[in-house]
Amino acid sequence: MSANNLIITDPVFEKKNSHNVIDRLALRYIRDERDLPFVYLSLKIIFGVIPFAIILFIPGWFTWWLAVPYLIVVGALLNGPYTLMLHNTSHRKLMKKEYDKWNNFIPWVLGPFFGQAPEAYFAHHIGMHHLENNLPPDLSATILYQRDSIGGFLQYFLDFFIVGFFRLISYHKQREKWWFVKWLITGEVSFILLCIIAAFFNFKAALVVFIIPFVIIRFGMMAGNWGQHAFVDQKDAANNYKNSITCINSKYNHACFNDGYHIGHHIRPNRHWTDMAVDFQKNMDKYHENEAIVFREIDFFMVWFLLMTKNYKTLANKYVDIGNRFDGDQEAIIQFLKSRTKRFTKEQAAVYALKNAA
Repeated sequence: MSANNLIITDPVFEKKNSHNVIDRLALRYIRDERDLPFVYLSLKIIFGVIPFAIILFIPGWFTWWLAVPYLIVVGALLNGPYTLMLHNTSHRKLMKKEYDKWNNFIPWVLGPFFGQAPEAYFAHHIGMHHLENNLPPDLSATILYQRDSIGGFLQYFLDFFIVGFFRLISYHKQREKWWFVKWLITGEVSFILLCIIAAFFNFKAALVVFIIPFVIIRFGMMAGNWGQHAFVDQKDAANNYKNSITCINSKYNHACFNDGYHIGHHIRPNRHWTDMAVDFQKNMDKYHENEAIVFREIDFFMVWFLLMTKNYKTLANKYVDIGNRFDGDQEAIIQFLKSRTKRFTKEQAAVYALKNAA
């Protein structure tokens, strides 16, 4: 698809003419009116998910007829929105300075119900990923894998799932970032103890409420990160336009706070989510100059799935040809996309690791 006359349908901030009671109360405490959706999402979790979870733990009340709908709500419907709320509030604090302690509510109180060990996301995403930018020694870097390979992804996921925590501890220790080490261990141990105590009380409920969501979220984050950084230019891998992708005009962006604008996010990590679509439109010439990869009407997880099934035809159909560089030639687009999924050699990766170290 050519970008000529492209109309962006993703969310932007629209100031309300008046505020209801919840808005007015929340605005006393939060830093930015544009983040009111986080308040409402938190209320859904507090008054929907948590009571549902408590019911599953009541002796004699657990049934799989309740457990399965719970997993659908937590694992499929609210997992993405919660994770991207956590993402945005990790980059930009939600609460005003005088209420700073309440910024712990989202990762420490709500997080465990989505399988998130408190502080693990912050230590990985803020403390490591953005600094290393998908290049060695980024522990979630994709470049050493063939990125349209199921085997490559499984190796990537299992490595993260089994030893990722220990490698992240080592990463922060080597850089003497003791704050991250302290809170990463505290959060992980707290979550493990919570799971153990909950399992002694009601194993089935603990499995559904904490353990299965833990597996779901870690798989989801790795599949999402794979999709975000699947297409990398081997000649310019440090260029944010060439090591990330952007997904526009998708339902995902409406549900997950414009997370599809991953290039813009890496260029300016603290950019507010409501500014993403406008920034993209203003800078489309830069996306064209840097041969950035932009897709429409799909999200990172669909990109991941299409790569796992090697469905380049659909990817090419969803590709936004900014500047009409390919003039509708689908085969040329496919070859271009394939060139960006090739695995880096260890020698190539080492070059970028040395540049990062410098």
